[in-house]
Amino acid sequence: MKYPEPINKLIESYSLLPGIGIKTATRMAFYTLGMTETSVKEFADNLVSAKTNIHSCIICGNITTEDTCEICQDATRDQSTILVVEQVKDIIAIDDMNTYNGLYHVLGGVMSPVDGIGPDDLNIKLLINRLREHSEVKELIIATNATPEGESTAQYLAKLVKPSGIKVTRLAHGLSVGSDIEYADEMTLKSAVLGRREL
Repeated sequence: MKYPEPINKLIESYSLLPGIGIKTATRMAFYTLGMTETSVKEFADNLVSAKTNIHSCIICGNITTEDTCEICQDATRDQSTILVVEQVKDIIAIDDMNTYNGLYHVLGGVMSPVDGIGPDDLNIKLLINRLREHSEVKELIIATNATPEGESTAQYLAKLVKPSGIKVTRLAHGLSVGSDIEYADEMTLKSAVLGRREL
């Protein structure tokens, strides 16, 4: 069946979301049509607000509405450790388990020569500058995913940082190879953080 153009455009927009196929996008579009005008406007306003007001922390790359995120502003956190993650969603997964109380740094991905992503495409320079400017940092915990790209990025960071005398550790492989941090259960994440090893 051919839908009116506004519906087709809405379906197309929903299908851009990860894991959403055409059938699900169609259901979502028709669900949206059934919502009140007030709810649809609020939904649209929330989308625009999030896109407009959320940006990266100038220190660690986490999401924030200010220049620096809540974690970087929190003086009670352990200033001697920085845990490096691929994406912002990994911070949420690790911080929610209440085992780690240090700082974070978001790389914004991992090195992947096949996809044309090298060190200059990640927040590595920001991390190195941060380590130079903050002598209180004694340990860098690398928490990239247990994928070939995650492992090669971890090794690259270790080679860059180790000459500075900062201890470089890697999450223990309580995380299965090929898995993503955001999908790991709490106990797996806890054992991975507590059982980290030096690179």
